[in-house]
Amino acid sequence: MSQVTESAVRSALSRVEDPEIGKPITELGMVKSVDIDGDDVAVEIYLTIAACPMKSTLQNNTRAAVADLEGVGEVTVTTDVMSDEQRRELRTQLRGNSAEPVIPFAQPGSTTRVYAVASGKGGVGKSSMTVNLATSLAARGFRVGILDADIYGHSVPGMLGNTSAPTQVDDMIMPPISHGVKVISIAHFVEGNAPVVWRGPMLHRAIQQFLADVFWGDLDFLFLDLPPGTGDVAISVAQLVPNAELLIVTTPQSAAAQVAERAGSISQQTRQKVAGVIENMGAMVLPDGSTMDVFGSGGGDIVAERLSTLTGDEVPLLGQVPLDPKLREHGDDGAPIAVSEPASPTAQAVNAIADKLQVRKTSMVGKPLGLGVTNN
Repeated sequence: MSQVTESAVRSALSRVEDPEIGKPITELGMVKSVDIDGDDVAVEIYLTIAACPMKSTLQNNTRAAVADLEGVGEVTVTTDVMSDEQRRELRTQLRGNSAEPVIPFAQPGSTTRVYAVASGKGGVGKSSMTVNLATSLAARGFRVGILDADIYGHSVPGMLGNTSAPTQVDDMIMPPISHGVKVISIAHFVEGNAPVVWRGPMLHRAIQQFLADVFWGDLDFLFLDLPPGTGDVAISVAQLVPNAELLIVTTPQSAAAQVAERAGSISQQTRQKVAGVIENMGAMVLPDGSTMDVFGSGGGDIVAERLSTLTGDEVPLLGQVPLDPKLREHGDDGAPIAVSEPASPTAQAVNAIADKLQVRKTSMVGKPLGLGVTNN
């Protein structure tokens, strides 16, 4: 007589998480049936949609969890697809009954650190910094997302090596995941390399939908890759997520530093905190170990000093990332250098910046923790 019980199998399945949602499949109602025949176990699980991109991952993880049980023989995992009603129930479970989606990161109880990565001009490597910082933090076990807010110049999905379409559950969008980072971009919704020809109100609505309609889950960090300058999107982000902190990316040359200063000084109007300055394309490390200042030096220090004066708060220079052709190469092949070549000088510089970002400087003293403890 088999010693394997349905209770033991379901307990094992409680350790299997849906990769897109980040919750156990048992909690999400995704286990349709468990059948035991002797020592063999057959499990049928629900997929949210027939073309679920995580199908193989869910099947493999389910099979592995059950196979770990003592005395289990052959494990078979099959799939079915949720009905419309089940998808609506799942959406309600995850997002509540609110008719209008809310932006979770703008709520008082949110613990997600939101960083809006900005630059005064294009071509300074803002998207590269966003992608590498995000993947660096994800590699440490943090839950990280990127919203590609550069609607006209979207490039983040390609840099992450994942252009898979998002999954839609009822009116909720499940973002693709690459290198452990959830990502959403207008690139997921346009054909090929078609241009996006939108005016301000449409840009605002797109950012709002990406923040509210996408199921991000419980993120530790959300990065917003802003377009260059201080236009509509930067203003919309300040309105929609007022607690977002600015990361200003510049290059060492003084001309770029002056433009970057303008991007940071928008915080005076939006009342956002400037978390720091990143100097990209710094001294290039040559094969013989010497360095070459291709774009000059000192730009990051200048921007940090000027923004500290303008805002009245200390704005640190978080790091100087050396100019490195491999940063571009890995951006093109979808394998960010921070995780693909962690020993390189560029990756070390990026990871050192991530070290600083992962430390929450603000105190939690006096803030409600929502633990439900009351005094008698």
